[in-house]
Amino acid sequence: MAETEIHPNQIFRKTAKQRSLDFAATRGFGTLCINGDPMPLLAQIPFLLNEDQTEADLHLVRSNPIVRALKAPGPALISVGGPDSYISPDWYGIDDQVPTWNYVAVHLRGRLERLDQDALAGVLDRLSESFETRLMPKPVWTAAKMRPETLESMMRFIVPFRLTIQDVESTWKLGQNKPDDVRNAAGEQVGTHGVGQEIAALSELMLSPPKS
Repeated sequence: MAETEIHPNQIFRKTAKQRSLDFAATRGFGTLCINGDPMPLLAQIPFLLNEDQTEADLHLVRSNPIVRALKAPGPALISVGGPDSYISPDWYGIDDQVPTWNYVAVHLRGRLERLDQDALAGVLDRLSESFETRLMPKPVWTAAKMRPETLESMMRFIVPFRLTIQDVESTWKLGQNKPDDVRNAAGEQVGTHGVGQEIAALSELMLSPPKS
């Protein structure tokens, strides 16, 4: 597996591994990447970490190029993105600053293997349960609500996989390289004027960045 890029500034890479794993588990969605020829192969996938957060179960459409390319278990990575935004130098309230982009990203690196097709029902049930329970008190959807023949037909087009996690890399770029008052000034502006995704969540993180 090719080396993945994490931020070169160590101050953005000191967040505890457990917090990064918990973040990935909560997100439950990322980009799966394996080496390909002539370029990397990517797929956006929901995933579910097991109880001790050492494995991620997922599934792919049978026609996905990753399914065809992975002839045997091999190296892979799931990139999990978080909130992000452009940061204007004017927001810091001090001179001689430059534009930047703050963000959270977690990389789960490990060994990807195709599971037996018999494992698919369990993977799908665990995935749907993990997200459906977040919607409670809505009644939880289960595969039992589908006609068996329809479910069986759809499952023929899906293949189960598991990533055994061997390493966790993360970047929490939240202005930790700035004095607290300067970082907080920018964090407050992000919440109302940010240009990115989940700017309110990013603002909250900048105002209280995670400790190592």
